[in-house]
Amino acid sequence: MANGRNVKIAPKGMGLNDFVAAQEGYFAAEGLNVEFDWKTFRGTQSSWKDLSYLERPQDKPYAEGEEVIQGACVWGSICNASAGMGRFVADAYGVSPWAIFVRADSSIRRPEDLKDVPVAVGMRAGSHFNVPFRLEKYLPLENIKTLNVGGFGARLKALLDGEVQAASLLPPQIAMAEQLGLRKIIEDTFHTLWWVPENSPEEVVTGYLRALDRAERALESDLPKFLPLWKNAVPPEFANHPWDFSRFGRGERFVYKPIPREEFAEVFDQVKRWGLDDYLKERSFEKLAAQASQ
Repeated sequence: MANGRNVKIAPKGMGLNDFVAAQEGYFAAEGLNVEFDWKTFRGTQSSWKDLSYLERPQDKPYAEGEEVIQGACVWGSICNASAGMGRFVADAYGVSPWAIFVRADSSIRRPEDLKDVPVAVGMRAGSHFNVPFRLEKYLPLENIKTLNVGGFGARLKALLDGEVQAASLLPPQIAMAEQLGLRKIIEDTFHTLWWVPENSPEEVVTGYLRALDRAERALESDLPKFLPLWKNAVPPEFANHPWDFSRFGRGERFVYKPIPREEFAEVFDQVKRWGLDDYLKERSFEKLAAQASQ
């Protein structure tokens, strides 16, 4: 749509909705000329070992004044907005799988076996926040350890190379780990949110959500048609592996309903308990939530 609004999007890669919406013309139907920000996306998959918060690949668009729509876990999106990086979108959320994997020869077989074992994560992102959130059922907080490795390509590679004993993984690396013969120790699901520049027009945010919702219905009606699109989410270092995308599953699901307000409040309580609240500033829902409407 030549006269539409130009929008830059860095896909999370945890689900297929962005790729389906682009392929099927749903973004264009909403008047959005979408350009995928592959630089930021591939950066989020790479190593962040030597980077601090606010220096991660997903932080750079805000530091450099670029307007990019992104997504993250519910904790990350709210905390990023609170730290001064954009606004989170409260009008929809995602539901994504999560799991911790070890190598097949590992002696770790239960969540309790992860006591004092550093788990590879991407700092202050879904792979990080999920570790204390899920392991607290099995271990005291002081025995839950994380190691900042970075994006999922880096975490999966570190696990395969023996640099770490365990890695926190999201889609599609969960399916990749299964096909590589790695062993799952614990799995669950978590909520994700979208994360937009502070000045994103309401019609852009709403149009984007509508396109994702339409993609969700397409996925529900004919999932096998779209599974090959997972190739877009595989990082370069794993691109030549003979992946069977038909076994990758759905990944993140899009839910076009507002995130429960109580979940917003819980985020601040949880990150404080985990010692991850040091960058938080604004805590008002009204000031941190982007404007959108169904």
